[in-house]
Amino acid sequence: MSRILVKTGDITKERACAIVNAANSSLMGGGGVDGAIHRAGGPDILKECKKIRRTKYPDGLPTGEAVVTTAGNLPAKYVIHTVGPIWGRCGDRCDELLANAYRNSLKTALELGCDSIAFPAISTGIYGFPKDRAAKIAYETVKSFLKSHPDMDVTFIFHSDGDREIFEKVNSL
Repeated sequence: MSRILVKTGDITKERACAIVNAANSSLMGGGGVDGAIHRAGGPDILKECKKIRRTKYPDGLPTGEAVVTTAGNLPAKYVIHTVGPIWGRCGDRCDELLANAYRNSLKTALELGCDSIAFPAISTGIYGFPKDRAAKIAYETVKSFLKSHPDMDVTFIFHSDGDREIFEKVNSL
């Protein structure tokens, strides 16, 4: 039976089958979660990201899509990279694009045979997506997915207690 766990911590230390990287479309690393994953995971992640850019997404990973690489030196087996929407630049599709980032990451994990996945708060940092709105979308998307895939465990891991508390309050957890 699937379960949803919510906690504060460091996603680079999660022992899930897959962790999700809130990436930018270049897949070349950046700040926040993206930079932390690239730094902790080592050069193999960037090497595979460069290959994805050369072979599949030369113009960058589209918002809402997901791709997978090794986890390098991380305790997870895989890193699933997804690009969330930038608030204010996604028009009336912001909610849909954010839901797609979660849904496509879950589908990728399923295709990999994973039984556990850990998510950061996608798009709520520098991309400016309102945290309460993003929390509702994330939780509802995951909950809906798990109805059809009850063998997956999902962890939402937040960098701060404040962000975790917003998530829990919005979703009445």
